[in-house]
Amino acid sequence: PMKLRDAPSACPSLWRCLPCPPAELRLDLVLSSGQSFRWWESSPGAWTGVLGGHVWTLRQDGDRLWYTVYSEEDEHEEERDGCSAKAAKLDVAETDRILRDYFQLDVGLSALYHAWGAADPLFRKVANDFPGVRVLRQDPVECLFSFICTSNNHISRITAMIERLCQAFGRRLCCLDSRPFHAFPSLSALTGADAEARLRALGFGYRAKFVSGSARAIAEGLGTEGLCQLRTAPYAEARRVLCALPGVGAKVADCVCLLSLDKAEAVPVDTHVWHIARQRYGVALGGKSLTPRAYQEIGDFFRGLWGPRAGWAQAVLFCADLRKGQ
Repeated sequence: PMKLRDAPSACPSLWRCLPCPPAELRLDLVLSSGQSFRWWESSPGAWTGVLGGHVWTLRQDGDRLWYTVYSEEDEHEEERDGCSAKAAKLDVAETDRILRDYFQLDVGLSALYHAWGAADPLFRKVANDFPGVRVLRQDPVECLFSFICTSNNHISRITAMIERLCQAFGRRLCCLDSRPFHAFPSLSALTGADAEARLRALGFGYRAKFVSGSARAIAEGLGTEGLCQLRTAPYAEARRVLCALPGVGAKVADCVCLLSLDKAEAVPVDTHVWHIARQRYGVALGGKSLTPRAYQEIGDFFRGLWGPRAGWAQAVLFCADLRKGQ
């Protein structure tokens, strides 16, 4: 079976690179902080995961982002070797484009950090230790169903659930170091009559009903195409459409808006962010619980403070808090 290469020099012809300084992207911070659940640190500093129906390994070296893409198995290799993969024949322009899009590398991050820090001394204090935290641009179907699984859950458990979901419902892509990799399930794979029962058997609990129910609602309603078209809809409309789906409240909707629908102003607010708003920022909001009105006011407060990419600034603070918590 193919081994994950430990260093770009191990096989230079299979590795390609993009210019990308750490101030613009830190893989270790972005891929482990609960934006996406499909990456794992396969060897120190190397991250392997599934993106756009292909398996990738990424690593950083100075001001360069190195990557390699593995191709899907063909039958003959399968027969000969149970578990194998070889470097894919995606052309360089295409792989570069996929990565630039996924990491939104056209957005200059250090300039944003500077602006947020100038507007907010608390941000400035935290951000020094956490450079390169940017927001991923994910596939809307994958993002939506991943975040439906996040309710009352923590990152390691969500990651395991999504892995089981992909193994059970997704197309097998390849196998590395005898570990199989699967694509995220298509919408139609999740709409089967037995989907809910199968998800319950996989340990999804009450979320099983939400995953299969939302899959059906989208299939019968706006479709995958319509879900993707929410990228061009106004933020309030995208949020309203998402909140009509089973198992999708304001926070999940905002995560999907921010991480897959190009709504950089979406600020996902959980009880943790609510406490930060009250304790660190002194946002005076009534009540003992996070009401819809308080939710809206906190989002508006941070949008007023950080500007049109408030959701990006919040991602930096979230990552910092997560790391300090660990």
